[in-house]
Amino acid sequence: MNEELQSHRLPTLPYTRFAVIGAGAWGTALASVAAQAGHQVRLLARDPEVAEAINRTSRNPRYLDDVPLPAGLQATTDAAEALVGADVVLFVVPSVATRAMARQVRPLIPAGTPVAVCTKGIEPSSGMLMSQVVADELRDARVGAISGPTFARETALGHYTAATVAFDFTHADRLAPHDSPAARLALSMSTGFFKTYISDDLVGVEIGGAVKNVVAIACGMMTGAGFAENTRAALITRGMDEMKQLAEALGGRRETVTGLAGAGDLTLTCSSRTSRNMSLGVQLGQGIPREKCFDGKPVVVEGEVNAVSIVDLARRLNVSIPICETVYSILHEGADIGQAFGDLWTRPIQGEPRALDIRLSNPAQARQLVMDGRGT
Repeated sequence: MNEELQSHRLPTLPYTRFAVIGAGAWGTALASVAAQAGHQVRLLARDPEVAEAINRTSRNPRYLDDVPLPAGLQATTDAAEALVGADVVLFVVPSVATRAMARQVRPLIPAGTPVAVCTKGIEPSSGMLMSQVVADELRDARVGAISGPTFARETALGHYTAATVAFDFTHADRLAPHDSPAARLALSMSTGFFKTYISDDLVGVEIGGAVKNVVAIACGMMTGAGFAENTRAALITRGMDEMKQLAEALGGRRETVTGLAGAGDLTLTCSSRTSRNMSLGVQLGQGIPREKCFDGKPVVVEGEVNAVSIVDLARRLNVSIPICETVYSILHEGADIGQAFGDLWTRPIQGEPRALDIRLSNPAQARQLVMDGRGT
């Protein structure tokens, strides 16, 4: 950049007053990051006991209870108190509650306030991404997302972590990208251990975050059923292709899916039982009935919920996502795991690059049909 252009470039200004809506594990971790970055943070909790404990002990007794929280982080159950004076909002509530919460806080968020959605998923009734749901309720806000390969506990403990901050760029943002909400929030969230990247492809970033949960359940199912690394690598790679196709169909960019919010998040979630999605899949693959998974506790698994909305959206867009379809058939249609994945592996033979337009009948399919008694 020449000296004349440099002289006109103003420094990027961080946001300094954060409101974090949602005191679950990820909301608590992000609030901790923002406070460690030196900002004032108010964390909106639903449970008065949780809020009181955070303020008294600097620990969240329900989530990450052994992780000390930094000074500058205050919790409250009063939405007005959490949001007053905030110059940026992080929206971190479960996908099923996102619309209701956005509607609840709508009168409290001034026009133009940047709101970063940190929840991954697609609304079943509308097919909207979480940022679109929030934008539909908060018509005057600038809505984006934070996403990436981030387990809450590791983030809160200060393990080296990277994530993408994504907002759609307006014309003004193109002229002054350093002053865009994405750049300002990325700067604000950066610490010695939490590294941020900036994206203008909000759709691509969010699709990666939603689809990876379903693919992780698939990887877990196969792991639980006794299959090993070859199988998981194949599911991760072809699952990323499903991400790319769906992102592109919605106006996103395929290259975004190769980044942190796509390939990064997919690899992490499909490789560790720390992920509830992977863990659910493992238990189901071991033959544990759904109602007895997680020792019978009512654990919400985002991929289980999102399998319905993702498959429905892909069908409406005429996009082929066979791995997600397989998981959906097992979770919501009662399909047998062995049979469903056997059918997945005997699908027609195709070219891997889309430009290679070839499709061959798979001889394994005919053999499988005979073995199963479905053929002659």
